[in-house]
Amino acid sequence: MGRVTQRRKVHKIVLDGSPQALEFPVRHREDVLAVEEPLEIRIDGLSFSVTMRTPGSDFDLVAGFLVSEGVIWDAAQLVSLRFCSGEDEDGVQTFNVVEAQLRPDVVRPATGRNVFTSSSCGICGTDSIDAVHKSSHYSPAADPLTVPVQTLASLPDRLREAQAVFDVTGGVHAAGLFRVGPDGTPELLCLREDVGRHNAVDKVIGWALREGLLPLSGTVLQVSGRASFELVQKAALAGIPVLAAVSAPSSLAVELAESSGMTLAGFSRGTSLNVYAGHERVSVPAPVGPATG
Repeated sequence: MGRVTQRRKVHKIVLDGSPQALEFPVRHREDVLAVEEPLEIRIDGLSFSVTMRTPGSDFDLVAGFLVSEGVIWDAAQLVSLRFCSGEDEDGVQTFNVVEAQLRPDVVRPATGRNVFTSSSCGICGTDSIDAVHKSSHYSPAADPLTVPVQTLASLPDRLREAQAVFDVTGGVHAAGLFRVGPDGTPELLCLREDVGRHNAVDKVIGWALREGLLPLSGTVLQVSGRASFELVQKAALAGIPVLAAVSAPSSLAVELAESSGMTLAGFSRGTSLNVYAGHERVSVPAPVGPATG
């Protein structure tokens, strides 16, 4: 998988389960790791942010990051993306710097990442939610999408089936964008994997931006981990009406989903799920009552 994975020698220690054991067998083997490297994002020659990511789909990552930061919201605002020159100690191109050129009328962000999602930025939850709404150009609230509960519960398995990097490393998150057909059948539009779950979501949103698909009306974003405020923010700014997570959401994530008119589901495990916001979009079959004569 190129720069996405790396082989390393490891010492595998096998415990036999006996607390009285004095020795445990040690095996020498190779393991496959997900690569993690820094990516510097520049806008018109100025450094904007550095994120740790798994290499691959870097242009999607940068495009999605700019959407998630409220910098752009339309493919026409992004003039170009290119790798900048950069070499490691062996003189090999690192591909760890991407420059985005924006259309002249796009308001440039302040130099250095200035986001409203940081837990250490000194603002309260209400301010964070207000900042998202002020930056948003799409509203999921009016999206008429309804998703059968069986379909929504099936998406984690569909996501897992498509996770090629996770299959060999066990060390990456995934985000999958689905469109649900009239008969309730989900179609996987895009899947991205990364050591950072926020990066995986940015890669999906960036792909959609570059394909001219924003806003992502009528879609469901399924993620492999928990649903944080930041993930709900990214989905809301892309116009995604439904976000489902395998694990739990945070309290602020639920508040943002409610105020944005999104549907937020958590603990989606195939046989059950919790709907924390926007339950009206989840279609549940009516119970079958006793037969009447």
